[in-house]
Amino acid sequence: MSDLTISLPDETVAKLAERLDRSRSTMLTEAIEDFVAREDFHFLDIKARLAEADRGSFASGKELAAVIGKYTKATRPS
Repeated sequence: MSDLTISLPDETVAKLAERLDRSRSTMLTEAIEDFVAREDFHFLDIKARLAEADRGSFASGKELAAVIGKYTKATRPS
């Protein structure tokens, strides 16, 4: 594990830490861990979707119409 120094407004950090009943250090550590995990998830998800696109893994027009039809009302001509 490594140390990191950042500058944040003391008042903002102190208020939230107090509301969460956590130390400033714990709160900021959790916030950074959550951010890194979320960004990593999104990166890997996008990478997987791009690989699907490169393989040509797309739904056909007929398959797409079936899914859309499943969740929308059929419209009748007036």
